[in-house]
Amino acid sequence: MVLQIFTLIGALGMFLYGMNFMSAGLQKASGDKLRGILTSMTSNPFKRVLTGLGITALVQSSSATTVLVVSFVNAGLLTLLQAVGIIMGANIGTTLTAWVTAVGFSVDISAFSVPLMILGFLLTSSKKQNHKNIGEFVVGFALMFLGLSFMKSSAGTILSDKDAMMAFFSHFTQLGFWSDIIFLLAGTILTIVLQASSATMAITMLLTTSGLIDFELACAMVLGENIGTTITANMAASVGNTAAKRAALAHTLFNIFGVIWMLIVFKPFLKLVGIVMEAVGFYNPLTIDLTTPEAGPTLLYGISMLHTLFNITNTMVLIWFSGTIVKIVETLIKTPKNQEDEVFRLKYIEAGRIAAPEFATEQATKEIIHFAEICRNGLGYVRDAVNETDPDKFEEFRKKLVKYEEISDRIEYEIANFLNAISTQEISMATSFHIKSMYKIIGELESLGDSGEAISRILSRKNIHKKTFDADSIKHINGMIDLVDEAYAVMIENLKAYYSNELGEISNAYDAEDRINVMRNNLREEAIEEVEGDNKSYLTSVYYLDVVSELEKMGDFMINVSQDLYKCKLKISQL
Repeated sequence: MVLQIFTLIGALGMFLYGMNFMSAGLQKASGDKLRGILTSMTSNPFKRVLTGLGITALVQSSSATTVLVVSFVNAGLLTLLQAVGIIMGANIGTTLTAWVTAVGFSVDISAFSVPLMILGFLLTSSKKQNHKNIGEFVVGFALMFLGLSFMKSSAGTILSDKDAMMAFFSHFTQLGFWSDIIFLLAGTILTIVLQASSATMAITMLLTTSGLIDFELACAMVLGENIGTTITANMAASVGNTAAKRAALAHTLFNIFGVIWMLIVFKPFLKLVGIVMEAVGFYNPLTIDLTTPEAGPTLLYGISMLHTLFNITNTMVLIWFSGTIVKIVETLIKTPKNQEDEVFRLKYIEAGRIAAPEFATEQATKEIIHFAEICRNGLGYVRDAVNETDPDKFEEFRKKLVKYEEISDRIEYEIANFLNAISTQEISMATSFHIKSMYKIIGELESLGDSGEAISRILSRKNIHKKTFDADSIKHINGMIDLVDEAYAVMIENLKAYYSNELGEISNAYDAEDRINVMRNNLREEAIEEVEGDNKSYLTSVYYLDVVSELEKMGDFMINVSQDLYKCKLKISQL
């Protein structure tokens, strides 16, 4: 008996592992399509629902989709109103998993699973990356159904002493409406513990087909699973910003509202499920003779039908109240009055665990663009420090530049950690190229912060030696800073274009770099001539040329970013 219990637990683990492996293969095979789904987001609420449905059908997990949505709200990629629509669609999309599980229990296709393993192995051995991704999907599919087969056989052995099990469950199944509440809570708690509504769905189907609970109680458990599955997104949002917490709460409220109105019309709705089952060619799960061979599949498909009809109906009812749900969560979770946008705080990659690595790069992308904008803000303090003659005020700007250098170090470290976490998961070759490019880019951006801090040291030494730049020198440095600022604008433009798949050639970056180099060369020649003609102090000229040189280095770092983007684009196009 003990061995059979462990076999059942292991089979459940195999089922979940197979589903996750299958999901990973699908994500890698369709990573660009997944990103395309989000970019097609419109103001139409029904389009949002279809988006959530499509993503969940691909990643095979509503929890993963909602965690993803929370992350994207945290990142500013989605508005709260858009998130609510996607979450509604995710609830419909997850019903596909219930149907797959029902098929696995009702039709013994485990005999085909082993041959599928061979096919999956051959595909994963292919040199083509897309074939490998499809191979992972096939292997995951086979493992999932093998797990279901082992769950059925081990459960049958465990339940050989059915009378004892029936006696135990009878304490909870004869309480009328309260039995529905008990099993609703059981479904909620079990889903929270297992962190997978698909696992709870499989257990619910096992209990039903074993005769331990009837169809009505199984449906109550399904309702509970809809509440329990929201805990994952709330856990992810616990470390996110206010918008992320609101998105997670919206998911919870949506499902709780649905369960409340469903309990009010529970009996009539079950009758509707029976009518729909008969209309599509199945038996009615409420009236079928449980001793017939058709009883098992009927109950399984009936549970899946209830799950589908509930989520579709709930979405159709509450989609018209999306704005109201947003207002409720905004009222419940208020924006902190003393909330400050500290410049060193990461904005986009802090909302908990990574739900879908193919999407996670989008968060890193937003953070890198934000990083580039922070670096550009630092250039403003370079200008202030160069033009400031008051020692006390100059010291304030110098400290700002030192702080910005520390900020750039910290942001680079945090983004690199996030990229490391993505790299440890199953990702496509294209995403791997993206990540390698990002590593290089954040290194270049960190170097920009170093240059700003280096200029502050040069200016400090100039002041210590009581040297000053004349008006022409200040004018020339400001002109150089203007060109560097233009190069910043070009770099950020190319970053945004690349990550929206709109980057063409990068002549704009080369032009910006050429202008900086030409000006640097002209200023250096002029400064040397002035020193040779004894028109300017040698030490002052050294400090002047050091500042110009450091500004030119900043241009080098920025052209490197655009070149990295272009090289990555070429590599991906060759896949």
